[in-house]
Amino acid sequence: MADEIRLAFAHPSERAISTEGTAPRDRISLREHVREVEIGAFQAERGHTQRIRFDVVVEVTPTGGPLDDDVDRILSYDRVTEAISTELDAERVNLLETLAERIAERILLEPQAMRVFLRIEKLDRGPGALGVEIVRARSDYGRHLAEVARPRPHPRLVYLSNEAIASGSLTARIDALAALPEPLILCVGLPDLPRPHASHPLAQRRIDLLAIEQNGWVLAARDPRCKVVATRTELDWAMKNGQICIWAPSKIVLDATQGPASQQADSVALAGWFAAQIDACELVTIGAPLPEAITLPARAVTL
Repeated sequence: MADEIRLAFAHPSERAISTEGTAPRDRISLREHVREVEIGAFQAERGHTQRIRFDVVVEVTPTGGPLDDDVDRILSYDRVTEAISTELDAERVNLLETLAERIAERILLEPQAMRVFLRIEKLDRGPGALGVEIVRARSDYGRHLAEVARPRPHPRLVYLSNEAIASGSLTARIDALAALPEPLILCVGLPDLPRPHASHPLAQRRIDLLAIEQNGWVLAARDPRCKVVATRTELDWAMKNGQICIWAPSKIVLDATQGPASQQADSVALAGWFAAQIDACELVTIGAPLPEAITLPARAVTL
């Protein structure tokens, strides 16, 4: 029992050694890698960064031959730190558990990686370090790793003005867009109705985002093929399965590490920001002008 308790709080490298079985593997490790990030489920943790410490051990397959001092033949330490940076930059998360799962999965995309021991700790939430530790093997994911490794599709993002939503030609327009080979994501703006106004800009930001989502439900009611979606996971699933999406922006905007520079009142610019985030093949605006700064293919369609 004493040894089990000691191992429970030991560095992940000791955990790896204690569970290596009859076929020990090579290991690389990253110790006490500290980053400042915004993370946490509590409202008090929003808008503030805190120190997060990462300890990672990766079991790798032996090279099976001489290394010849060639960095391309090994799993580089940079790939481990890049996996951490990629997931930290992707979106704001609430839970250390979520972040740990995503980092472990990304590391296991590397062909040499077989098993990952990962500990993440918050250093500023109390008198001690608060954290989680997970162990994940390539076999835990099965075919899922192959799915993750596939290139993501490049959808067509279409912004519909309120006039376009109310237009009698709405169904025909969606028919034409849905017939194109690329996945279709629809965006809307603020409704033509009064909405609450708050003195604090962050509160107003949430009010405006929720108003856009309400307008999305108005569009969904007009065409049952269109489903309101709020998360990247659901968007990815919908694009792979041919579902037409209406983007509900609150979660993705509020969780973005590099959010849109424009206010939600400029909903066309917000759609342009999102088009860049998902690497859209094209931005189309119907009944609205194109945003001023757009770097991807774009066209405006009149009503």
